[in-house]
Formats: sequence, C-alpha cells, structure tokens
Amino acid sequence: MKTARKDVERELKRLHKARRMAVSDPEIMGGTPVYHGTRVPVDMIAAMLAQGASTQEILEGYPSLKQEQVELAPLYVAAFPRRGRPARHLWAKQKPLHVARYKLAKKA
Repeated sequence: MKTARKDVERELKRLHKARRMAVSDPEIMGGTPVYHGTRVPVDMIAAMLAQGASTQEILEGYPSLKQEQVELAPLYVAAFPRRGRPARHLWAKQKPLHVARYKLAKKA
C-alpha cells in the first residue's frame, strides 16, 4: 500500500502543477487555456505531442515555455477537458466569395 500511496501523491502533485501552469480568461484567446504569461494554448501543445513532436522540437518553436510545462500538457488536457461544443468557424454560414465553374470537354 505504501508504494501505491506514494504513486498517487506524486501524480496528484503533477496534476496540481499542471493546473497552476494554465490560465483560462475570456479576454485571452476566447477563454482557451493558455500558459501563464503567454498566448500558447495548452491543448495545442498536447496535440503536437500526440502527433509525435518531441519536447525539444516544441521548446525550439516556443522558447517561452519550460520543459515541465510541455511534459504536463497531456495531463492537463486529460484532466480538464474543454466544455461545450467546439468553437464554430465564423465563416461557416457565409456564402463563398467566388465559385469557380469549370466546363468539361466533350468526348468525341
């Protein structure tokens, strides 16, 4: 039981760190959880890791992040999923600006 308790305590500490690293403010990126002091969405970093990007590659692209923040992103996204419907695109119900029409050549 002792090792299981230590494992749970360790993971709870990681979860607490993950929760403190992000902020969700309607004035910043429409309420998308971002890292404190940045406009980098936590879920985007988690998605990059899920697609196979290495921590080092992400840190090169986002030098304002720390290694621990990148490593905790998947834990944050799993523990605190976004609520509600996915954000809808502003252009979804608008008519297209231009529709290309092609004439097919008739076969002889």
